[in-house]
Amino acid sequence: MKPFVLLFIVLLFSQSGFSQYYLRGQVVDDKGTPLYGVKIYLQSKGKIDYATSDDGRFGIPTPKAVDTITLIMDGYETYKAPIPTKDFQKLTLTMQQGRSMEVKNRLVSLTKNLDMAKEAIIGTEIGETYNNLYENRFISANENPETGFALNIDRASYSHIRRFIYNKFRVPTEAVRIEQMLNYFNLQPEVSVQQKSSQQFISNSVITNCPWNNNNQLLFVNLQAPKLSLDSVPPSNLVFLIDVSGSMDQADRLPLLQAAFRLLVNNLRVQDRISIVTYGGGVRVALKPTSGAEKQTIMGVIDALTADGDTPGNGAIRLAYSLVKANFSKESNNRVILATDGDFNVGQSSDQELEDLIVSQRQTGISLTCLGVGMGNFKDSKLETLAKQGNGNYAYIDDVNEAEKVLVTEFTKTLYNVAEDAYVNIVFNPMYVNKYRLIGFDNPIDVITNPSNKIQGGEVGSGHSLMAIFEINPTNKTIGDNLNFASLNLQYKRPKNRELINQSFAIPYVPKDLMTVDSVYRFATSIAMFGSILRGSKYITGFGFESVLQLAQTAVKPSSFSQKEFLDIVEKADAVYNPGKKKKK
Repeated sequence: MKPFVLLFIVLLFSQSGFSQYYLRGQVVDDKGTPLYGVKIYLQSKGKIDYATSDDGRFGIPTPKAVDTITLIMDGYETYKAPIPTKDFQKLTLTMQQGRSMEVKNRLVSLTKNLDMAKEAIIGTEIGETYNNLYENRFISANENPETGFALNIDRASYSHIRRFIYNKFRVPTEAVRIEQMLNYFNLQPEVSVQQKSSQQFISNSVITNCPWNNNNQLLFVNLQAPKLSLDSVPPSNLVFLIDVSGSMDQADRLPLLQAAFRLLVNNLRVQDRISIVTYGGGVRVALKPTSGAEKQTIMGVIDALTADGDTPGNGAIRLAYSLVKANFSKESNNRVILATDGDFNVGQSSDQELEDLIVSQRQTGISLTCLGVGMGNFKDSKLETLAKQGNGNYAYIDDVNEAEKVLVTEFTKTLYNVAEDAYVNIVFNPMYVNKYRLIGFDNPIDVITNPSNKIQGGEVGSGHSLMAIFEINPTNKTIGDNLNFASLNLQYKRPKNRELINQSFAIPYVPKDLMTVDSVYRFATSIAMFGSILRGSKYITGFGFESVLQLAQTAVKPSSFSQKEFLDIVEKADAVYNPGKKKKK
């Protein structure tokens, strides 16, 4: 017998001897929903890990008639048991107790080993609900050199501020979230050609003087996310979940949403799939999954919507997620877009049940984008929480221009994540930094008081640029140029395969005058000043809206509508907060 034939027979029999069984099955949650991406370990395979497919199914060869299987997925109890390999197995994962509360109560920013002292910022009662926040204070770099914050693209706060000011109302302090105000403008300083072509995050840092405190400095940290090329944007599998209840029967609610969704439909492609679910006096599928090429059909359904009835939000959300699952593909952007004034009052036993539902669905690979509208009874706190728990983002739409910005101009930033569970860790050198405070990224009161809470990583859209600002009080020691007086570590997961990525950057000490750096840093400073004044921050005293205006005027780009609008908002805010003041010519 020829040697190669003998070798083939040996391999054939050895293979059949070790893989004569085939373990097949499906993993679901306790409601019967298939779970995608569950990690699977077999005792016979050692450390080799497998994962469930789009429909929760798996198939693994094994040499054993009975093999021990271990199932692991974030947010669920680990499952481990010996199972027969000859039968198809349907295995159920149970959600961890209080998982939605764990997600809800994660921190926006965190300084390690810090005693969470309490000084609350409480806003005015206007019938709307916002999360009450603590303003981040100065922290000793010697005692607590390490701090961090979550990345996200939420920008609803700025739209709220504009709405209140244009309606000649003072802004509730808890509606002012400075990191979201900075997010709104997507501030991008000039970067090198090499940096632009990077498929990872770009980091730039700048240190300048602090305009409201001569003893301090400002550290700007700018992180730019990689941008998807047009030919790599995945197909969309979207469900528009639209509130058509009686409370939406106002010009700034359902009609505004209809205009917004019409704009989004114009961006759809043939490969995109759209469904529409409505809730108001009941829940119904207004449009079954339809190709983005059938724009007239989709728009006809949108135009025909009318507002009436109560708000059975829980049942509507369940139906919306079921439609996404019916067309689910791990290569697609699978997402529910919830559009509402945030008032869910029928169909659930508690807010906790609704939040548990959202958290259970995020494990399936489906994201949730929340679009808020309306004024007077708006539930900002609820939509912000749902978006966070749904692995998505949150925007507030106060006019058609904002709808176009969110759903057309910044379409890929809003709907296509390039990073999930993203957060930043910064370590200051106490030899050169006496104390520091992070401006914005303030935590809700009911979260910060729990010492066991962890930082909540966020989701970042394609091409988004995030700006964070620290106010630094330096030591009296001489600092040489280019000294790395701080280091930055960025951690995130890639969507789809959930690969964990770490990027580290040095922050050198190269101080510059604020008036000589890239204009985006001056504009960012004016935004931080404006937000701090609106909130009545104790860290910026003796400065008013005129100071904000003067600084912003040195930085505004004439080609930017939103930046020019900022000047108008600051002027109008001055009139609202100082009604007896005469304008200077």
